[in-house]
Amino acid sequence: MQLVRQKEQKPLFRGARALGAALLVGSLGAACAAPAAEERPAPAKPAAGQQPRVEGAAGALDAYVQRVRKARAARVAAAKKWGLAQPPIEAPEPPAVKPRITTRKGFETKGTGLPPVFTTVPTKEKIVFLTIDDGAEKDPELLRMMSDLKIPYSAFLSNYLVKSDYGYFEKMQDAGVSLHNHTLTHPYLPGLDYDDQKRQICGMQDVIQKRYGKRPPLFRPPYGNYNEDTLRAAKSCGVKAVPLWASEAFPDHMEWREWDRDLHPGDIILTHFRGKQDWKGSMPDMIRRVMKTVTAKGYAVAKLEDYV
Repeated sequence: MQLVRQKEQKPLFRGARALGAALLVGSLGAACAAPAAEERPAPAKPAAGQQPRVEGAAGALDAYVQRVRKARAARVAAAKKWGLAQPPIEAPEPPAVKPRITTRKGFETKGTGLPPVFTTVPTKEKIVFLTIDDGAEKDPELLRMMSDLKIPYSAFLSNYLVKSDYGYFEKMQDAGVSLHNHTLTHPYLPGLDYDDQKRQICGMQDVIQKRYGKRPPLFRPPYGNYNEDTLRAAKSCGVKAVPLWASEAFPDHMEWREWDRDLHPGDIILTHFRGKQDWKGSMPDMIRRVMKTVTAKGYAVAKLEDYV
């Protein structure tokens, strides 16, 4: 019986011995590596009113938690300031490799190798993209609101509207907004021949490069109308993709392209630079409408250029 009991307990003893050995080796290693007590410097005392410093992984984790809490509090305060019941949901980290964009079915032309035309970015994340067109309204409250709320968006500009105040859009660019092409004068492009379309698109590429230092890779045709000449002309002056939209935002309602009248992962939302003279509300009113819809459906707004 004695032999049986020892055999049954052997795994327990082995585990205990292994644990004890590990603790002993760790203690010996620490003792050998550490200087004698009289040689070790005394830990620095925190200044009056300062919290003691926590070293190592625990300290890093504590600092991270504090940053997250602070950022969360700032989002809640900004939402309250701008009249949102809920703060915007934070977008996930962008993908290491951008998804492959293809032309939406039914939006093709006969040409090959042309910039893709799409309304939704392929992703499984619950994100959408906010885009604002033309540049008619130059509301400083919009700049402050988007900066406070940290909502990313992209602007598609027409020169005949932005030229009265290029500086407004420079401030927008300085805040991290990408500025893209929406033609010089906002014409119905399929009604123009190839050369005139090229002047409209490439001319706006030149304006944006001159004023803002970069030729934009994205182009949106006015009214969402285009033909093969449009895409050929756009490609000739550096355009890589042609984002249209899946829904459109106004201060008092949303309009939908899809039959289910809902958001989907990767959808592009269109709105415009407009004010109370054109809308039933201001640009901040429009953003409140967008964010109320997006947040209530569990979506975050992500930066289009991180995916396209």
